[in-house]
Amino acid sequence: MVVVQEVCFKKKIVNTGRIFKHNTIDIEEYIEEFYRILKPSSHCYIMTNNKNISNFLKIISETKFHFIKNLIWVKDNKIMGQTYMSQFEYVIMLRKGKHKKINHCGTSDVINIPNKKMKDKNNKTIHDTEKPVKLNELLIENSSHPGDLIFDPFIGIGSSAIAAINTNRNYIGFELDEEYYKTSIERINNHKKDKQTDLFEVLDNGTT
Repeated sequence: MVVVQEVCFKKKIVNTGRIFKHNTIDIEEYIEEFYRILKPSSHCYIMTNNKNISNFLKIISETKFHFIKNLIWVKDNKIMGQTYMSQFEYVIMLRKGKHKKINHCGTSDVINIPNKKMKDKNNKTIHDTEKPVKLNELLIENSSHPGDLIFDPFIGIGSSAIAAINTNRNYIGFELDEEYYKTSIERINNHKKDKQTDLFEVLDNGTT
């Protein structure tokens, strides 16, 4: 079982750092639960930024998790600031129990994947911290096998579920925001229909 997390830390409405309705959940409240539900020799991935990385690693060091390393996800877009523009996020990689190698050992710990976000009908970004399906696929394929169960407790608009479907894994996801939940359900259902259509097209092509 792999935990892939979309941590929702936002642009703020005043200067508190919050833009989501549910942004007060601290890592201390869930990290022990992550460890409890993971199977032995499983990997856990937690995505976060410069502001939160120090606190996250401090809290993690007080748990039974084994810290493996910080991966670097390099995006194709930059976030404006008064110093250097931000263009990457940390992906904290943890392990429960004994050593387990990843499935593709040649994978770099610097990951270059474009940060393309879904837009609504008005061309507005739907979820500010949406993670690319391709990023989730890479992590899932390296730390699990077809038929395994992927858990994302902050599933947002469903990127990790789409990645699980694409890689033939099962998935469980939680989302507190009702609008994000509705979007994720619609997105997942549409993706399943598309996958089914693709299957029929393959079968049809194979019989003609």
